[in-house]
Amino acid sequence: MDIQLAEPPLYLKLADRLSAAIASGALVPGGRLPSVRQCAREQSVSVSTVVQAYRHLEDARLIEARPKSGYFVAAAPLRKLQEPDTSAPPTESVAVDIGSLSERVMQLAVDPAYISFGAACPAPELFPQERLRRAFSRAALRHRAQLCQYPLVPGEDSLRRAVARRALAMGCTLDPRDIVLTNGCNDAVGLCLQAVTKPGDIVALESPTSFGFLQVLEALHLRALEIPTHPRHGLSVDALSLALSTQPVRAVLAVPTLANPIGASMPLAERKRLAQLLAQHQVPLIEDAIYNDLAERDEHRRAVKSFDTEGLVMLCSSFSKTVAPGLRVGWVEAGRWTTPLRRLKTALSGGHTSITELVMADLLMQRGYEPQLRRLRQVLARHVDEARGLIGESFPRGTRVTDPQGGMMLWVELPPALDSLALFKACLDERIVIAPGTMFSATDRYRHCIRLSVGGPWGDVQRQALRRVGQLAQVLLRARLPLAA
Repeated sequence: MDIQLAEPPLYLKLADRLSAAIASGALVPGGRLPSVRQCAREQSVSVSTVVQAYRHLEDARLIEARPKSGYFVAAAPLRKLQEPDTSAPPTESVAVDIGSLSERVMQLAVDPAYISFGAACPAPELFPQERLRRAFSRAALRHRAQLCQYPLVPGEDSLRRAVARRALAMGCTLDPRDIVLTNGCNDAVGLCLQAVTKPGDIVALESPTSFGFLQVLEALHLRALEIPTHPRHGLSVDALSLALSTQPVRAVLAVPTLANPIGASMPLAERKRLAQLLAQHQVPLIEDAIYNDLAERDEHRRAVKSFDTEGLVMLCSSFSKTVAPGLRVGWVEAGRWTTPLRRLKTALSGGHTSITELVMADLLMQRGYEPQLRRLRQVLARHVDEARGLIGESFPRGTRVTDPQGGMMLWVELPPALDSLALFKACLDERIVIAPGTMFSATDRYRHCIRLSVGGPWGDVQRQALRRVGQLAQVLLRARLPLAA
């Protein structure tokens, strides 16, 4: 019997018509679109259908909403910049020793005396500070007795239910009783690693990777096996398959959505392949989903966990990038390792702070949470687009830069003769903070790369500082080229 494909929703048909008009030039960059009500009348559809279509086009960065003015066709896309190549790390695992560089970068990143592109976190003004204050006041008033009691693992029921509800957007149906609340996402990752490894074991992970992951591996005396990673599609499942077949890998640690530092997002088919590969080898995946809510496309918000049928994926996340980094509220659903992980959490740190968990539950259940996420994604997208344009204008010829589908990070591959540590020091002299590429590998690779985070304050000062980073790179490159000849 033939299978009939479902008709696309009406709002997608409308969005496709408008997208085609933009592509053909019928709707020009900067041109104003009909109001929602006018479009509804012209297209003989409901107002809600137009709203959905406009939101879809906003997420695709084809149109933009201007307060009190309406919707406009977005500016023409930037000229295409070359993206970095797929990484090629060593095929052997290494012990981790990343030194103190990352700690120095993070300290300077929050120093008001510096202009920072170092910390991968949105600016404080992009978080819902007033809603947060009111939620704290409500929690302290209604649950003040909690301040005089020890909190217990696994954490407040209301927040675990809210997390389970949010996980539906990642394609995951989680039992709130299996969710353990943690002190941020890295705490969750560390607990997962302790549950499935012992010192000296090999952990496979992306290359380049989060320096926070490398710090955890170093603290737990684990070896890092870096896997080739594409700047758009993320970790190579084929390369990981070879590693699992030839080396005693005990766990895989990955960020399938907006991987730090390169901002890659794995295609949906590759996420499914990854889950199947892990099932074949019976190797656990520790999946960090901290950036999922910042992805522009729905398919990039779907977790590998949603394809897991054997409890091999341990899903970790927090709300540090979307609600409030200062609350330090994270969570983990550890699959078949739920019981041992809960025991580890009890033994090592006990429960988290109940009041902050109640505050977070309150914020997640408010109707304003989704609109806040949309605004945050739109602001960060504008920052990223503008920063890519400045890099194209100001950095040395031959510079390559990623084009992430969401988030706030750009991975910049400079000409090979340029040392990012020298650039880091030159920038510090002018009170500008960047993150050198060597922070993101245990193998001392990526010396000609930097990570730029543009989620912080953004204005003329930051634009000029980014241009200055490019100018300093050009000065250093001119000084090095005679030596390289």
